[in-house]
Amino acid sequence: MLSVNAVERVFATGDTLFRAGTEPAGIHLVLSGRVRVTRSRLGRQYVVHTEGPGGTLAEIPFFEGGLLPATAAATEPTRCLVLNRDALRAAMQEDPAVAWLFLGRLSTRVRELVERLDRVSTQAIPARLASFLLTRANSTEARPFTLGLTQGQLAEELGTVRELVVRALAQLRDAGVIASAGRGRYVVRDLAALTKLAGS
Repeated sequence: MLSVNAVERVFATGDTLFRAGTEPAGIHLVLSGRVRVTRSRLGRQYVVHTEGPGGTLAEIPFFEGGLLPATAAATEPTRCLVLNRDALRAAMQEDPAVAWLFLGRLSTRVRELVERLDRVSTQAIPARLASFLLTRANSTEARPFTLGLTQGQLAEELGTVRELVVRALAQLRDAGVIASAGRGRYVVRDLAALTKLAGS
C-alpha cells in the first residue's frame, strides 16, 4: 500500500535526512532506527522531536507547502520510506486508514511539543535533567546507565547549553544523588532525591 511510487533510503549514524530551509522530497516514514529533528535559533540548537520506527517526518511543508522548518539527522542506522505527493494520495485513495495514520502521528507530535514546551517554560534545568536521568535509569538505583547522547546533544534535548548540563551533572554528583560509574556511565545513589527534583 505504501510502496507505490515510494523510495526506500538508508542512512548511517550521523547522516542528514534533510536540512532546514530546503524543499521537502516527501514525507519520511521511519522503518527502523532513530532520527533527531533539530532547529537552530540565535546560534543555539534545540531538539524539536525524535522519531523511531513508525514515526513520520517533514509533514508540515508536505501538507502546508513551503520549506522544511528543521533539520533531521539519524542517531543510529536508519531506514526510511520516502513518499511523494502522488504516492501518498494513491495510498489514501486505496485505504482511507492511511489518512488516519498520519493524522494520528500529527496529533501525537502536537501533544509531545506541548509537553516539551511545558517542561522548558516551567521547569529549571536541574529538574529537566533529573527527569531525563530517571528515564535512562529506568527509575532504579545502583544499575549503571549511559546518557545515550553526548552532553551537547543532551543540552539540545533539554533546551539549554552544554555548560549548564555539565554544571547540573556535577551538582548532582556532589550532592550524592548520582555517581560516575566510568566510561560515560552513571548510577543513581538517591532515587528519592532524584524523583523529588524531577517533580519540582
